Amino acid sequence: MKKLILIIVVLFCSISVYAQDYKTHKVKQGETIKSIAKLYLVTPFDIYALNPDAKKTIDENTVLIIPTSRVKNEPVPKETKEVVSFKTHKVRRKETLFSISKKYNVEIEDIKKYNTSLYSENLRKGDKIKIPKFKTIVNKVSFSNTIKKYKVLPKEGKWRVAYKFGITVPELEALNPKLGEVLQPGQKVNVPNISDNEEKSVEETYNYYTVLKSEGYMALNRKLGVTQKDLEALNPELKNSGLKLGMILRLPQNAKIEYVIKDVEKTNLSHSLRNLSTKKIALMLPYRTHKIDVDSVAEAKKRIRTDRLLSVSLDFHAGALIAIDSAKRLGISTDLKVFDTRNRPSEISKILSSNDFSEYDAVIGPLLPKNLDRVAAELKKDNVPVVSPYSMPISLYSNVFQTVPSSDLLVETMISFVKLDSMPRHMVIFADSKHKAISDKLVTEFPLAKQIFSRKNKEGKEAYFVYQTDLENVFKKGKNIVFLETDNEGFASNVISLINGLNIEGTEIILMTTDKNRAFEGREISNYHLSNLKFHYPSVNKTADIATSRNAFIRAYRREYNVSPNKYAVRGFDLTMDLLLRLASDDDLYKASSSDVETEYVENKFRYSKKTFGGYYNEAVYVVKYDNLIIVEAE
Repeated sequence: MKKLILIIVVLFCSISVYAQDYKTHKVKQGETIKSIAKLYLVTPFDIYALNPDAKKTIDENTVLIIPTSRVKNEPVPKETKEVVSFKTHKVRRKETLFSISKKYNVEIEDIKKYNTSLYSENLRKGDKIKIPKFKTIVNKVSFSNTIKKYKVLPKEGKWRVAYKFGITVPELEALNPKLGEVLQPGQKVNVPNISDNEEKSVEETYNYYTVLKSEGYMALNRKLGVTQKDLEALNPELKNSGLKLGMILRLPQNAKIEYVIKDVEKTNLSHSLRNLSTKKIALMLPYRTHKIDVDSVAEAKKRIRTDRLLSVSLDFHAGALIAIDSAKRLGISTDLKVFDTRNRPSEISKILSSNDFSEYDAVIGPLLPKNLDRVAAELKKDNVPVVSPYSMPISLYSNVFQTVPSSDLLVETMISFVKLDSMPRHMVIFADSKHKAISDKLVTEFPLAKQIFSRKNKEGKEAYFVYQTDLENVFKKGKNIVFLETDNEGFASNVISLINGLNIEGTEIILMTTDKNRAFEGREISNYHLSNLKFHYPSVNKTADIATSRNAFIRAYRREYNVSPNKYAVRGFDLTMDLLLRLASDDDLYKASSSDVETEYVENKFRYSKKTFGGYYNEAVYVVKYDNLIIVEAE
């Protein structure tokens, strides 16, 4: 009897503790783990930790255990939609859910929600469907924990504030919906209302790292050279919470902080081919052949010279054909179908409605983001991979492969590259007011760096220059790293000329930027100065020495077309060759694109990571430099 009473008491106490630390949530139609996590200001990882089955699937009315967030109490506005009426729409020929959703400005999911047959059946001509009309309701939503105001100190960025108060960067941003990219000294932000002795200080004797999407202990060990045991010793909270997106980790001073995995061994996929079935590939590019007068050679040549979309498409296509021929020699056959999108939404709709893409292994293109988004959205239901050859996709759907690394990744790669150099150096950052945010970010990463901004004229407008006197006593003996952040050619020329004159014996100046744009390529910019300053920058691709290269692709291209390939032709070869080799090395492109597979070809390399709730993005970035007037990969 005593034992029974004891069990009941223990059970009651457990329930009491459970009630204090957790709550439950019944899943509603259309909700995802991501949306639920956002609602309660926790991460998806927190929910998965308490609900392991949710990793597979969540159904309507499933009850989830939600941990209590530490980050909010202040009521915040939250918009919800309420249906006020319906409009009946009769489906016309060639209409799709996408076109109807755009016509009435409603989500496709909302149309399906009130026409449930569309979850299992395709839209047909003559169908009558209900189109919901909404009104927006703004409610004040309160959360269970208290917050307080915190005044940002000089040199504090988002990650420092988040670390100080024991939250992730996304949680800090959720607390402050209108928070900008850069925090300003004296700015007041919402933070968890913890006691002063609970605040953590940022110590310069340690390094710090922000956890990225889908990173586990093995990936961090490979990237940072720090084991799980080491991480837990420096960050005890990991033992209870595990790794979270946006979490700030304290690391040893000697940790090799890199945004990308620099030591991933290059994978030669041609050595692991096991799926040699014919690959069905679609190539969608804006050739716009209907505008070419095929009866006039002179007119056709002029069109190719003046129509940039046509020129890029033809060059990419030419490189892709060489890749298909090269893959064939490895035993990989390709069924290629080429579509001219004409860069018209109507033509893309026609292509999609007139062809069955469900059996295709991949679609390359379209070229422009809006058109690619249209194709990806339509082919998502059949899980057909859509590869973006040049542009940044509007939506990284689960079936989209973004082959061009993002600008944020280029910035982080450049910062990591500088941090890898353990030799003493002095740092200076030149920027105009338009690029103050990146200048401030660099100062956050390199606190001892000196900032110099462009001068203003009498009216207070940007003058895009600095004086020689602004550089007095700025540079020191030894190595000086200079970041120049601008897109103004005049300012770039002004700074480059001045610092080149100071690059004398005993004072080494190395010029860098996180964004090598047209300002560094103008007529006012001296390539001799850039070479003298060993100009470094992050790049999507490296530049092959086409003139002297013995590369098999370059030789084959010259034989076929009697000219050397430009960068668009090289990318057509690299991307298509990588796609075919990946498809032949595994069951499908998704399985062949794990983050530990990095491939490299003539000028491009590819290593994909999957977005937690989306598609795949290329993480492989080069750092290149000017060396004796030649651009080479920096080591």
